[in-house]
Amino acid sequence: MAAPLLVFDLDGTLVDSAPDLLATLEAVLGAHGFSVEADAGLRDGIGHGARHLIEYSLHRQRVALEGERLDRIHADFLRRYEENIAVHTRPYPGLPEALDRFAAAGWSFAICTNKPEGLSVRLLAELDLAGRFSAICGGDTFATRKPHPSHLFETIAKAGGEPANSAMVGDSRTDLDTARAAGVAFIGVSFGYTPVPMADLRPDLLVEGFDELTPEAAARLLA
Repeated sequence: MAAPLLVFDLDGTLVDSAPDLLATLEAVLGAHGFSVEADAGLRDGIGHGARHLIEYSLHRQRVALEGERLDRIHADFLRRYEENIAVHTRPYPGLPEALDRFAAAGWSFAICTNKPEGLSVRLLAELDLAGRFSAICGGDTFATRKPHPSHLFETIAKAGGEPANSAMVGDSRTDLDTARAAGVAFIGVSFGYTPVPMADLRPDLLVEGFDELTPEAAARLLA
């Protein structure tokens, strides 16, 4: 059997990327004639891709855009975000130590995110984390994306794992729905970007921080 595999979501699970994402959003929408007021609720729009975040922010301003204008804003967002991808983004506390614990216990790691693959690889490289993962799969890596279970299945396969010997770690209903659809154990983190508290979503295991995530606890889920 393949080595046990932990599959992580990226934004809101592995790293706190909200500061750079929201700074990019403010700058780009401002350049296109829209205002972005301080709004803690905007964090809930993270995790479904940049286009969704833009539409989510505009919707909160009672603005609906589509077509070429939205395409231009989206393209500008991706360009500016790539240039400022790790200004303030940092791994959540305790992540390196958790990866070390799991690696010592024989686990491998993968990323399954709706962020574009190129941006995901770049961000993890900037944070000196890319080499820790056997596969980094974004929303454009395969023909499907979360919450479609094939996104997770194909990520697991690319990492050399097996669904029965894998667990997913995420911060949102999208992550949980993906894992449930794939029949993969799900570990929810309480500190990410979700309008619904993770405890209310009833993950197989809930952790308040990476210091609580242990190989022993994850292995019990696979059993």
